[in-house]
Amino acid sequence: MPAMNTDALKRQAGEYAANLVESGMIVGLGSGSTAIFATRRIAQRIGSGALTGIVAIPTSLATEAAAIKIGIPLTTLAEHPRIDITVDGADEVDPVFNLIKGGGGAHLREKIVAQATERLVIVADDSKLVDQLGSTWAIPIEVIPFGWEAQAAYLESLGAAPTLRLDGDRPFQTDGGNLILDADFGSIADPAALAHLLESRAGIVEHGLFIGMTRDVIVAGVDGVRHLRR
Repeated sequence: MPAMNTDALKRQAGEYAANLVESGMIVGLGSGSTAIFATRRIAQRIGSGALTGIVAIPTSLATEAAAIKIGIPLTTLAEHPRIDITVDGADEVDPVFNLIKGGGGAHLREKIVAQATERLVIVADDSKLVDQLGSTWAIPIEVIPFGWEAQAAYLESLGAAPTLRLDGDRPFQTDGGNLILDADFGSIADPAALAHLLESRAGIVEHGLFIGMTRDVIVAGVDGVRHLRR
């Protein structure tokens, strides 16, 4: 699929989801190439007066900078511990709306925001839909720098092929100053069980499996936008 067509699909999904936001809401702003279209559309609706009383919580430093630049008022989880709606992207979505996230390295903050959210809306083009998680994407595993090699060995013991994510010739650093191991498990038969194993390991800060969090998936394809609901 040409890049221009993919961008057009992402825009359709993001703008559709942004129209689900209502005045007075606390809004989580996702990260990544699809979610940014939702963020821009929210800013447009605020600027036109269609949305009022909106404050937002960004899921990454990049999203925070973008929101400030385009005029979306920001707040914090300390001030608003419950979020009405979050619009975010995903790298993979399975038939029961479990996700792999973290291609951009923001999945720790994204999961914190998602867990505080009443309605998590995922936006994607239809290439992100898979029968089983892991079919096309490795799981991003955020680890502390100390002893990261031990976490890589642990992932190997679970059957993964982990790779340290790089930024040029240096290790990629998350907003929290941590590292990412992209762990290729292949197709994952039981994502919830794997998530439990990853959560039990000291040194693993967070993983990119989002289990049972998503209520809506907005999918854009060549035949238009579909709104899938759980």
